[in-house]
Amino acid sequence: MKKFVLSEKDTPTRWYNIVPDLPRPLMPPLHPVTHEPVTPADLEPLLPRAVIEQEMSAERWIDIPEQVQELYRIWRPSPLYRADRLEKALDTPARIYFKYEAVSPAGSHKPNTAVPQVYYNSVEGVKRVTTETGAGQWGSALSFAGSLFGIDVTVYMVKASFQQKPHRHSLMETWGAEVFPSPSTRTQAGRKILADEPDSPGSLGIAISEAVEDALAHDDTKFALGSAMNHVVLHQTIIGLEAQKQFELADDYPDVVIGCVGGGSNYSGLAFPFMADKLAGRRDTRFIAAEPAACPTLTRGKLTYDYPDVAGLGPLLHMRTVGHGFIPAPIHAGGLRFHGDAPTLCLLHDDGYVEARAYNQNEVFTEAVRFARAEGFVMAPESSHALRGAVAEALAAKETGEARTILFGFSGHGHFDMGAYDAFLAGKLEDYTLPQEEIDAALADLPVVRAT
Repeated sequence: MKKFVLSEKDTPTRWYNIVPDLPRPLMPPLHPVTHEPVTPADLEPLLPRAVIEQEMSAERWIDIPEQVQELYRIWRPSPLYRADRLEKALDTPARIYFKYEAVSPAGSHKPNTAVPQVYYNSVEGVKRVTTETGAGQWGSALSFAGSLFGIDVTVYMVKASFQQKPHRHSLMETWGAEVFPSPSTRTQAGRKILADEPDSPGSLGIAISEAVEDALAHDDTKFALGSAMNHVVLHQTIIGLEAQKQFELADDYPDVVIGCVGGGSNYSGLAFPFMADKLAGRRDTRFIAAEPAACPTLTRGKLTYDYPDVAGLGPLLHMRTVGHGFIPAPIHAGGLRFHGDAPTLCLLHDDGYVEARAYNQNEVFTEAVRFARAEGFVMAPESSHALRGAVAEALAAKETGEARTILFGFSGHGHFDMGAYDAFLAGKLEDYTLPQEEIDAALADLPVVRAT
């Protein structure tokens, strides 16, 4: 079969929380000022209470509210495809599958967490939410979710992506959101960055600072984060839970699970339900996280406490980071330009359960074009990193003659990224060599944690 599709009645009704199954406890998030473990009260100015409970939950399974389940049905369950035409193009004995999240109205996996986050805010009477966005997939998803619940949305979009992908902010505005290129003059954090560097391309860390500052300044407003934190990863596990059922239909099981990683939510959402089998000793699947060489958090970062944002307003997270002040080169995979990763993913990487690979722009676009000509789908630059990892595994299987089963995450379509494809096809796409001195300089500004 080419496509494995679940019926709506088979859509999962609970999210999977990996925290109780981790090989060791997570280091707690810390208050950005006191460096003491954060309490629910510390997070209430930013997040709705239900989201805070999920962020700190040790329960393995968390029920998906019925209203969220109903809205999920707009696009879920998403299909699992067998990439048989790519297999033939590669002449590999490997079986390649991809979980296709681009079927959502926003074109990516991001509504999986945007809808529940806005739902929980609506229950508490919140009138507006603020957020950051890189390539615009998360901002689009939150704008879509805001339109479903009648909640205003303010998006701070990384300036490099704002300029590269103008139709992304048009999409957000179509759903009723207001969108500002970041760094902006609307916040103290943005004005400080612009004073120091008027032509700053921006970063997710800067955009988060602006969105958090905006939310804290208004009593009727909360902040919604698109990746990295536990509750975001939790919501995204709907991807992997569906994929498990679809592999039962295929009478197969992945030997390797691969995904692109910026903050880590899309990959964790796909991988963690399968990781549960590995942690329990039921399977010996390998897990590979693919990231950009221009922002190599897992492959070249440091595992330590760091802020999720440039201004240091958010709670300190124990994660692999290249420094909250690091400004990545303006690669087209804007959603992967984040300086850190989800603490759960970082722990598993540090303990050897997750491998990491870093790829340059031209090699991922080479695979994206080959994939489009074989399978027909044009994918986002972010997803192309996962594809690059999958192709590497398929070619390795060809060398050994091993018929391994490969699953990768197709996290979003590339319909708003044709400018990047234009540059690649014209031979004008640049790879960025990241000197170690830049990482060292950013890591030199890590916070000195006084208490844990």
